[in-house]
Amino acid sequence: MDPEQWLAQYDKRLAEVASRAKDASARLRQVGGTASSPRGEVTVRVSASGTLEDLTLTPAARGLESDELARLILDTTRRARREVSVQIDGLSTRYLGEGPALEVIRQHLPAGVPAGNDPDDDDYFANPPEITR
Repeated sequence: MDPEQWLAQYDKRLAEVASRAKDASARLRQVGGTASSPRGEVTVRVSASGTLEDLTLTPAARGLESDELARLILDTTRRARREVSVQIDGLSTRYLGEGPALEVIRQHLPAGVPAGNDPDDDDYFANPPEITR
């Protein structure tokens, strides 16, 4: 392969990588998670970093004890952060593929747990929600 042909292929590859990076960056800026409590008293929205961006309490939240409301806000925020983790994991897998870079990202997901590690039925029955009414 002559040097000009090699350089042309190299430039083409760099342009493709830059385009994919720009696309990935735009998609990551759109990542966010929203979750509501089971009975709808609390709704939260978190950013891609897992930072709480919005918190909405319905009038039904006024009927909860303060410690119960606090627990509900934290649990709902964790669910929203898990949603963000799943989104980031999906995007990262799409752009990076499996490998060491993806593992580093997974170690730093906002939820602090690997994506897709949602509680299952065994978790629910082992730790049922507190029923207050």
